Amino acid sequence: GTVRIWDYTQDACINVLSGHTAPVRGLMWNTEVPYLLISGSWDYTIRVWDTRDGTCLDTVYDHGADVYGLTCHQNRPFTMASCSRDSTVRLWSLTPLISPLLLNILTQQPWEKIIGNTDTAMVPASPPLLCGKVSRDIKQELDKLSGDVRAKKLRWFSECFSPPGGSCNLWDLVFVINGQDDSLLPASYSKGVMHMKHLVKFKTSEAQELTIVKMSKFGGGIGAPSKEERLKEAADIHLRLGQIQRYCELMVELGQWEKALSVAPGVSMKYWKKLMQRRADQLMAEDNDDAIPFCIATGDIKKLVTFFSSRGQLLEALLIAQGACEGNIRSPPTSSVNHTHNDVDNREQYQSLLRNVCKELAEWFFQDGCSVLAASCHLAVDDLQLGMASLIRGNELELAACVGLVLGEAANQSTAYCLELLARKYMTTPTWELSADLLGMIPDNHILLAKLCAFYPGSAAEIDQLHDRCGLPLMEECKALADEAMNDGDLFSAVKFLLLSAEPERALQIGIDYVKEQLSGPDWTVDSVHPVLDLMSYIRTDRLIMTRQTEARSELLILCGYIGGLLAIRRNYSSIVPALYEYTSQLLKRREVCVPLKIEQLTVELDAWRACTQTKSIPPSEGQREEFSCLETRIQPTEPAVLVLCGADYVTGSNLPSHSDLQLSCFTGHRIQGPVYFLEDNKSSISLNDALMWAKVNPFSPLGTGLRINPF
Repeated sequence: GTVRIWDYTQDACINVLSGHTAPVRGLMWNTEVPYLLISGSWDYTIRVWDTRDGTCLDTVYDHGADVYGLTCHQNRPFTMASCSRDSTVRLWSLTPLISPLLLNILTQQPWEKIIGNTDTAMVPASPPLLCGKVSRDIKQELDKLSGDVRAKKLRWFSECFSPPGGSCNLWDLVFVINGQDDSLLPASYSKGVMHMKHLVKFKTSEAQELTIVKMSKFGGGIGAPSKEERLKEAADIHLRLGQIQRYCELMVELGQWEKALSVAPGVSMKYWKKLMQRRADQLMAEDNDDAIPFCIATGDIKKLVTFFSSRGQLLEALLIAQGACEGNIRSPPTSSVNHTHNDVDNREQYQSLLRNVCKELAEWFFQDGCSVLAASCHLAVDDLQLGMASLIRGNELELAACVGLVLGEAANQSTAYCLELLARKYMTTPTWELSADLLGMIPDNHILLAKLCAFYPGSAAEIDQLHDRCGLPLMEECKALADEAMNDGDLFSAVKFLLLSAEPERALQIGIDYVKEQLSGPDWTVDSVHPVLDLMSYIRTDRLIMTRQTEARSELLILCGYIGGLLAIRRNYSSIVPALYEYTSQLLKRREVCVPLKIEQLTVELDAWRACTQTKSIPPSEGQREEFSCLETRIQPTEPAVLVLCGADYVTGSNLPSHSDLQLSCFTGHRIQGPVYFLEDNKSSISLNDALMWAKVNPFSPLGTGLRINPF
């Protein structure tokens, strides 16, 4: 079960990778990051190794039998495939293991931090560098361009890092929205989700290509669709595009006159009459009595009388002539149908319909675990906010940040939120500066930078250094500023500066007292207390879990859990609302605290929420309606833009089956489908979707330890 690394120039084994418990049957070097080695084994697992020091970076248990084949995508070196005796082929993304690289590109770091040579990349503990052909080709193409190349740089590298799944389509739409010339769109664009202004144009072109087959003597070759099939497909496209006359002509060519005539009035009554006459002429040439109704419908009395007379059916000819004389057979009016395509009201109605259809399609993609394609559907109708929201809710944060920066001002708010989540993701020991760089890209980032510095666990000198980098006062100055803010009655600033000082625990009591006072009143709202709670949650973990802070810690966790439950209701995070209320209730039972919350009240609120939103069969009681109405008042956001991000998170792979790696959610006790997130005890687990939603409304672990979770 070992993998040995050899230096063949010295005939020496330089490292042994131990961890597999059965023979290793598959090996693959990553073509861009030279120290990454992937192995597949008969123990059903795939392991990713850092060969510089022999560390196993990740182990995947999803296959249900031995893994014997590994390969990577030619143009997307961080997308790999594995095959197994469990009869499945699975696609994997290695991007999470080297994601700081994409953020170096995002924050416009120098090339030396992005692309290097193998010798530099193989230095132990050094950050990852790209050393392969794909990255060098991208750099060469960028060097050929003039002017601002940032948009191209973000696109090409994000496509390099992203797995296949719609990212190319998404970027095509982004560039269309930004005004790129249509001639620069790739051929693949017309096969994906197209922008609304291109739908008719490209589909018409497709229909014309299909129609060309009628000019070919031999059709499309062996195995190709028949001429009739291609003409039918072309006709269907024309009909959906509203090109009714072209549809009719193709139906006539296929001999399907009834379909052609049934929609011909949509062109004009004059055209319908002409088509009816053509059909009548054809049937008369065949001496077919079916020509009679066509002549009568068009009022072509002379032609019909001639037809009967030529066949010796004089009585019938007489009858037709008599009916016409009495006015029973009339020629229909030939004025055009009054189309109202240019009417403003109708145009708005059609656009609304188009947006609704795109929204439904986007939701279908999203629930299928394809958040990138869902975002493409929204961008196709210029709905940038929902497009960005789909990427964020799908946890495609790096891609969302790249797209948002290219879209510019129209996506600023979503981009800022995305960068904030990315900064939280990288609030870890080796990447604090990267978090600072990400937050530095956000306008009005003072509070965000203060949170970053408040949470930083370094020494006093290191903390002051980070303060200086972020443009914040030094720790000693913060203490004086906190006292000044308290004297001025600015509680929020006082809490902020105390968190940044050498005595951050002082901020807890001040902030908690404020929140408890608010909750004791009748008119408080979530937005009146959440900013203070969120700020306090960034207190350094080592200070929060101190024994002498037990009561303050318990109260903070309880308050964050309760407000988190209300935020989850606001955001429609239905799967975690019961868990947040249960978490808060359990903390109230087990901890001696003094907060204006009662377990009974939590139960009433949860029951009201369930009755009014989750239970369809039993109507809620009047009391439950009143209780939920009160809840709705409290959770009503002050900024409507918040509602754009409502809806459950759903990451790629959420619908995929798992095999040997079965985990039960500590929220529900049910088996977790899709990616799993392990809590700090390395035993308890929840779905990654639930973990993401939990972290967005309550940063503290569901285990009640006071540790923050970071599933991003």
